[in-house]
This record gives sequence, structure tokens and C-alpha cells, in this order.
Amino acid sequence: MTALSTTAPARRAAEGSPRVRRRRRVSREKQWPAYVFLTPWMIGAVVLTLAPMAVSLYLSFTDYNLFDPPRWIGLRNYSDMLTADPRFWRSVGTTLLYVVVAVPLKLAFALGAALLLKSLRRGRGFYRSAFYAPSLLGASMSVALVWRALFNDHGSVDNALGWFGIHSGGWVGNPSLAVFAIVLLTVWQFGAPMVIFLAGLQQIPTDLYEAAELDGAGRWRRFVSVTVPMLSPVVFFNLVLETIQSFQVFTPAFAISGGNGGPADSTMFYTLYLYERGFTASHMGYASAMAWLLLLAIGAVTLILFKTSRSWVFYGDEGAR
Repeated sequence: MTALSTTAPARRAAEGSPRVRRRRRVSREKQWPAYVFLTPWMIGAVVLTLAPMAVSLYLSFTDYNLFDPPRWIGLRNYSDMLTADPRFWRSVGTTLLYVVVAVPLKLAFALGAALLLKSLRRGRGFYRSAFYAPSLLGASMSVALVWRALFNDHGSVDNALGWFGIHSGGWVGNPSLAVFAIVLLTVWQFGAPMVIFLAGLQQIPTDLYEAAELDGAGRWRRFVSVTVPMLSPVVFFNLVLETIQSFQVFTPAFAISGGNGGPADSTMFYTLYLYERGFTASHMGYASAMAWLLLLAIGAVTLILFKTSRSWVFYGDEGAR
């Protein structure tokens, strides 16, 4: 106690000495250029992100039609959405179906292509570029319109299936198949996660595979016991990114359905219904409430993924077992 009581005043005196104050002043003088360069980003973040979010949060508690001043109605938008809007729940179900089907399929194709590229001895650069090319197009309206033409009645896909005696009448006009046309468009653009998987595969030490092979492990056993655990952080990274992006899908659904979510609301995704309520029906307050519910849902799903990742994501040498 005596030593502590004697050193504390000495430490305070040292911190208040002219040398320490001068060092702190020099440190602050060195830091101000960083804040100058960060100022445009901070202004953009406030003006383009934080301020619109605050306005959107306020509008979610109002009745606002874009023409008249907002009228405060409290939680009515949220209560109507959750209890009196069947189309809202259909959009939630369609979006969840899309996420549950599209994300695993896309990651599976991306991982399979990455494993194939890793095993190639020649032409790896060509095939990597070929597999990645569809992702460069992104979720553009032109690609979605071409996809709609392919899967429409008498389109290329419908004609090809007709050769095998399968007559679907076009996926786009079939309520049970329309959403899967959008799923296939998403899966087709697996290039971005494939490149990330390929980078992760190249970081796995080869001595782990050699040790497993010496122990008599076959190809499948090496994949399960070495590749999957060592690649689990990359799988988790891709899973989080693709899940967040899938909840926000809009352009393919808008183009393939013609903007109305048809047929029979089978492609009425959450974001498409949000757009319809806000910019077609002019219920901007309701659309703002939908946007905040979507933000909360994505945050909750992301939190669940992070919490559950502790049981299956391994880092470093702890992944090899």
C-alpha cells in the first residue's frame, strides 16, 4: 500500500511534466492531417448515410405519401404490417425460400469450382476467368431481362426441356417455378465466392494433406478432416456476405416478374414489395417501416451466424484434426 501510494503522485507529476505535455502536443499536431483527409468521408457518411437513416426512422412512425406533410401515427405501420398485411408475409416467405435455397447452392458451386481449379495443372487462368465472368455482369437489368427471355414460355430453356418430354410452359409464368429461375440466376454468378474459396484453398499447408495421406486417409476423408476445417473461416466469410446480399435481392425479381412480383406473388421478394409500397402506392412511411424491419432481420441473422460460428469455424492449426 505504501509503495502504491508513493508511486501514484509521482506518476501524476510525471504525466503533468513539460516534457510529457510537449510530447502530447507534438502527437496531436501529427494527427491533424489524418482528420483533414478523413473529413470528406465523414461528411459523406453523415449526409448520405446517417442523416437519411434518421429521416427514414422518423418516417416509419408517420403516414407519408410523398405529397403531403408526414403525419405521426406511432407504431401503426408496424402493427398493420405484422397483423393485417398478408402480402407482407408472402414476401417474407418468398425471400426466406430464396435465401435458404440460393445461398447454399451458390456456395456449393463456388467451392466445387475452386477445388476443380486448384487441381488443374493447365489452363487455370482461363477457367478462373471464365467462371468469374458472369459475376462481372452483376445483378444488372440487362442480364435479368436476358434470363427472363431464356426461361419464358417458348424460351431456350423451355424448348430444351421439351426435347426430353418436359413441358413447363415457361418458368417465368409458372408460380411454382418462377422463384427458382431467380435462384438459378444467382447461382450462375458464383465467381466472387469462388475466387475467395480458391485463395483460401491455396493457403492450406500441403504437409497436412501429406500427413493425412500417410495415415491412410482417402480423398474424401482428407476433404472432410483437412480441407473443410481449415477452410471454415472462408466458408463463414462467404456465408455471411451471401446471406446479407440475398436478403436484399431486387433487380432480378423486378425484371423477371415485370415489376409486379408475379405470377401470383411468387416472386414478390421483400425488397420488391417495399419498392411497390413506397414508390407505386406512395406509402413511404410504410415502406420506411419495412426497411427498418429488414435491417433488424439482417442484423439478427448475422448475429446468429456469428454466435453459431464458434462451434464450427476453426482458426489456425486447431482446424486440422
